[in-house]
Amino acid sequence: MGAHERYGLTEVVNARGTFTPLGVSRSSAGVAAAVAEALPEFFVMDELADRAGRALAAATGAEAGAVTHCTAASITLAVAAAMAGTDPHRIESLPDATDMHNRVVLPAGHVVSYGQSITQAIRLSGASVILAGSAETRCTAEDLDDALSVDDVTCLLLVSSRLVHGEPVDLLAAVKAAHRRGVPAIIDGAAQFPRTADLLATGADLVLVSGQKYLASPTAGLVVGSRRLVQAVRAQENGIGRAMKATKEAIVGVLAALEEWQAMDRAKWEADQAAKVSSFARRACLIPGVAAEVLADPTDLPLSRVLLSVADGIDSAQLVADLRAGSPSIHVLTEGRQLILELVPLEDDELTVILERLATIVARLRG
Repeated sequence: MGAHERYGLTEVVNARGTFTPLGVSRSSAGVAAAVAEALPEFFVMDELADRAGRALAAATGAEAGAVTHCTAASITLAVAAAMAGTDPHRIESLPDATDMHNRVVLPAGHVVSYGQSITQAIRLSGASVILAGSAETRCTAEDLDDALSVDDVTCLLLVSSRLVHGEPVDLLAAVKAAHRRGVPAIIDGAAQFPRTADLLATGADLVLVSGQKYLASPTAGLVVGSRRLVQAVRAQENGIGRAMKATKEAIVGVLAALEEWQAMDRAKWEADQAAKVSSFARRACLIPGVAAEVLADPTDLPLSRVLLSVADGIDSAQLVADLRAGSPSIHVLTEGRQLILELVPLEDDELTVILERLATIVARLRG
């Protein structure tokens, strides 16, 4: 008996991607076994955290790494680290950031929501937010420089995500602008684990990514970057970070997932994913009233998705609702009247279920 049957839970086919409300991702059997092995054991937690830090540095090319509870926690702790460093008195004082450099510059188009607004994650540390530029248009180099020139700026926070608004910000130029002012730059790249080295190459002082998305570890935030700031992130465990600490099973799961990642043939993985998407798109195009094409990831992740369009007489919102209402419940992304499907974690039998359900629902909606 599986967990869904045991606890009376909805069975899900997740074609939405690494989406937290659906459980994010599937861990491998090897990662699951490592977590199960860790659960009944005791550890010296600082020793375990040190081991994970070294593994993260080796896997990403960063000076140092640390594991937090999740990426949202990493945002709060990275800002806290920029304000308080490793000073015990400052750490104890937070979220009262009085007498500290306590303002965070954030491009207006980078105010994203992932269940909470990123601005709230910043403010939880005690910092306030200065928005640079406009969410609807762009954040120019001049906008950034003006915002960074304000007194008491503690860091520049940038977001690498398909959720950002307006014209893309040149991350390399933005990091350089911060460094000219002596301000550390932090990049939130939650779903960008495969691109961690690229984000570090911008010169960012810290890069924050999710362990449970494309690395497929248990829930964990991964912080990599300069040794000084990573140490400051870990030091926050004696303050507000106490509520955001990683568990023993999460850290062991991260270590196991990193080992699998480094052993994986990534070129083959990328080719397999591309073939899966192309095959699904071809089969979807055989459904009357449906058109499908391959959609590249807008942030240059090494994966693509399927973009589905339906004929004018088909109510796309009803199609999405009917996919979700069935058993198993099929979840997809939407963009206007189009459906976007991410297939990375799905098996062949699940792809067949999606295609069969699409055909049945579309035929009914066409009348």
